[in-house]
Amino acid sequence: MKISIGYSPCPNDTFIFYALTHNKLTSDIEFKETLKDVETLNRLALQKVFDITKASFHGFGFLRDKYCLLHSGSALGRGCGPLIVARNRIDQEELISKKIAIPGKMTTAYLLLQMFAPGAKNIVHMPFDRIMNAVSMGSVDAGLIIHESRFVYPQYDLVKIIDLGEWWENKTGLPIPLGGILARRDLGATVIRNVDGLIRQSLEYASRHPEETVEYIKKNAQELDDEVIEQHIKLYVNDYTRDLGDGIAAVEKLLEIAEELNLIPHSEKMIFVD
Repeated sequence: MKISIGYSPCPNDTFIFYALTHNKLTSDIEFKETLKDVETLNRLALQKVFDITKASFHGFGFLRDKYCLLHSGSALGRGCGPLIVARNRIDQEELISKKIAIPGKMTTAYLLLQMFAPGAKNIVHMPFDRIMNAVSMGSVDAGLIIHESRFVYPQYDLVKIIDLGEWWENKTGLPIPLGGILARRDLGATVIRNVDGLIRQSLEYASRHPEETVEYIKKNAQELDDEVIEQHIKLYVNDYTRDLGDGIAAVEKLLEIAEELNLIPHSEKMIFVD
């Protein structure tokens, strides 16, 4: 059986999926991978392009009728949320009127920005890896940064305005759910559960053999510094990645608030496979 899978080139995803896509596991499923940034994956999921796909949890809010969530592979935790950065300090009232670069309108980062500053309407969408330079050059007033950008923004002489993950944690007491792995519902429960288990095995393989994953990770990473890559993986690959467990409460809370604010459509579908 052949299954198409889409995930991001970020170190946490390439670490997780290395074994799955490099014939390191025993399975009768052949995976064909495509690497795209998470906003592109969100958009492609609207068209059901991939059988299995990484998506932001904001994106999942638009995809629940087509896709279900897997228990393994998610990016969720504490101290790992998106940041708003600028060249100089900006308070919340000023921020609303500023031109802000975002990494995509279906990213969880943008959903959090809408919750934090609903009046912010002067939004510019650009690839996440161009945002810090745009802020530094003055093309925009502030930037909403994700992924490994949180480790390197001081190199662009930028300052942190707010950590939206920290804001969410203080507001709800829950970890911040950033992105998850989705499966097309029409694959059927048996295949979906099988793939879920294989993703967990792939993560466990990478954890036992991290040296094997390095070349693949560096081939796709935006930041090649070993320390940045290591920080990225340690932050975004954690116990919730192996199994969402009680982290599902955070996912449900994010979707509930987004529905209440009419930022995503309502859905009666179960989050996991029926």
